[in-house]
Amino acid sequence: MRLDGFGLLVEDMGAMVRFYRDVLGFEIKEAEDTSNVYLVKDGTLFLLYGRKDFEKMTSRRYEYIKGLNGHFEIALYVDTFDEVDAAFNNAVENGATAVLEPELEPWGQRTCYIADPEGNLIEIGSWNKPYEEKDLTEV
Repeated sequence: MRLDGFGLLVEDMGAMVRFYRDVLGFEIKEAEDTSNVYLVKDGTLFLLYGRKDFEKMTSRRYEYIKGLNGHFEIALYVDTFDEVDAAFNNAVENGATAVLEPELEPWGQRTCYIADPEGNLIEIGSWNKPYEEKDLTEV
């Protein structure tokens, strides 16, 4: 099996579409009143499913945590440490919940955490080098 994508079950589709599109820059073409959003972000399938529509489709009810939750994180990468700070500040100024302000970790990555309108954790981090080089080991 190969990882094909990642989906979030959302309560307020309009707020989530606006957040991921307007604050984080995801290319979302669907309207805010749609029941499913399907997009590809940097080669990864990213989906937003309306909770009620998903429950109807699967004929099941699910439990949902309200507020900040720690079940998973979405990790976003920027090329420089300065971009971590700028992305964090921009996101918070535009409605993201600040979780952890940017800091340089002992392992050399600058990272921070925000939460989307429904409390899902999002990491913004950098190794201070372009994405294509971030996993290359130094000799």
